[in-house]
Amino acid sequence: MTTPTELRPAPVIDETTRLLTEHYVFPEIAEQLAGLLRRRLAEGAYDVDDAEGLARLVTADLQSVNGDRHLRLKHHADPVTPQQGAPTQTSMRREFDTSLGGVPRVELLGGGVAVLELAPMLFPLEWAAEPLSAALTLASRAQALILDLRANRGGDPDTVAFVCGYLLDERTHLNTMYWRGGERKEQSWSLPHVPGACFGGSKPLYVLSSNSTFSAAEELAYDLQQLGRAVVVGERTRGGAHPCDGWPVHPHLEVTVPVGRAVNPVSGTNWEGTGVQPDIPCAAADSLHHAHTLALARLAG
Repeated sequence: MTTPTELRPAPVIDETTRLLTEHYVFPEIAEQLAGLLRRRLAEGAYDVDDAEGLARLVTADLQSVNGDRHLRLKHHADPVTPQQGAPTQTSMRREFDTSLGGVPRVELLGGGVAVLELAPMLFPLEWAAEPLSAALTLASRAQALILDLRANRGGDPDTVAFVCGYLLDERTHLNTMYWRGGERKEQSWSLPHVPGACFGGSKPLYVLSSNSTFSAAEELAYDLQQLGRAVVVGERTRGGAHPCDGWPVHPHLEVTVPVGRAVNPVSGTNWEGTGVQPDIPCAAADSLHHAHTLALARLAG
């Protein structure tokens, strides 16, 4: 680990390639990428004197083989704690405290249609259960619900399952995660019981998406779409289906490496690289109006 005022690319690349080969969910691609990073280092491609510039160059190379957008060298303006996952945790907590726990908007629109915005993330469930439960319970009285994920860039799969518990009538298999560590599988199910009142599984439900919607937010949209529970309105999402862990490799740099991959029980695949395809494609800026119009028409019918 170098000092905050010193940037030596070689140790950063060495540690990044070690973490890649040990943890990336696709071992063969990890070997390709490790070779690419070492070659680029030897060529002098990483001879920069600022951490932000190095992060940008290395991230572009990490994503150049299979386009995995969870595979990154992230720059942090403030020095990061050296423990695994600590930089991301600190940043997330700050956003949680300034976004009403990840539920910045609950509003009743005309005709008994409610809109519930979840942003900027689906925060860890131990933090987010209380604000999510309060918001979803409040929205449960609506005749139709619009879930706004346009500005949501991901988060915790357990929180996805928690939200789905309010939108389905029975315990439902949502996703299966394949983890490289131990070559194990882990199923994700909606909860059979949740605190507060449920919107339920029969009233009209719409999900708003944008080209910024990412990761766990994509899973929420994809799971509900594949189950036939929700209509997705808006833009194709970014296309990141691989959960990742983060390791500091410099006081201002953290490498994030996907350690698993998702498989949906309905489609048998996921949204990696393709994004979630909306049922009603339109510009993200127009999607709330479109969803509201659809909800009113369905309620009238």
